[in-house]
Amino acid sequence: MVDVEPVTTEPPGHVRPSVLSQTWRQVTFVHWPIDPADAERLLPPGTAPDIVGGVTYVGLVAFRMDRVRPRGFPVVPHLSEFAETNVRLYSVDDAGRRGVVFLSMDAERLIPVIIGRAMGLPYRWSRMRIEAHGGNVSYLCQPGRAGRPSRLAIEIGDPIADQSAHERFVTARWGMHCGRRYLPTEHPAWPLHRARLTSGEDTLVSAAGLPGVTDEPPASVLYSPGVHARFGPRRSEGEHRPIPLGDIDEPA
Repeated sequence: MVDVEPVTTEPPGHVRPSVLSQTWRQVTFVHWPIDPADAERLLPPGTAPDIVGGVTYVGLVAFRMDRVRPRGFPVVPHLSEFAETNVRLYSVDDAGRRGVVFLSMDAERLIPVIIGRAMGLPYRWSRMRIEAHGGNVSYLCQPGRAGRPSRLAIEIGDPIADQSAHERFVTARWGMHCGRRYLPTEHPAWPLHRARLTSGEDTLVSAAGLPGVTDEPPASVLYSPGVHARFGPRRSEGEHRPIPLGDIDEPA
């Protein structure tokens, strides 16, 4: 039986070499519990639902992408910053590596969508907007011209000094399963705040193959000002060297 890697708030190693870097800002995580059998049918071969307390989770994650830069290329204004919203599941593969599987990835820039789709990721070009006022943040995602919009609005609460097992489970993920490929990730520990969902109208989770899930209140709502991340084709072990966080701003 393969040992499953532990859930840790720091990455288990470094990505070497780094093939892509990016910053995630104004990140909101909203999660609902689902039956592992419902998740299993949506996962790629070689992976299974990552289960905790008899359930797994689907996450709706809205954020602003910034400073997106493939290795060897500079940051390109306009193309390197855009809003994005993902629907994701939590997975573990035959090698015991925990990760995420993206069911949908909506972004507001066409060229990153084209590049992402060429890599096998489920990107889609959508109209999007993020607005921040004091301790409140709202997100709009409208797929296509005729698609029904998905809306989230949250109120940011206090910082989390000691993360719960659930909060670590849904945020401390150090790789992505895409088909039979595994892409490792490295970034600092998430600075998290608990948050309150003040309004929501989701269409993305249902469209991804899990109808009715978001009719119920979410199990958790979390917010982070952000982290800077690197992706690589492989991971080397050794002493962890933190990635500079850069200027991550709280909502104005």
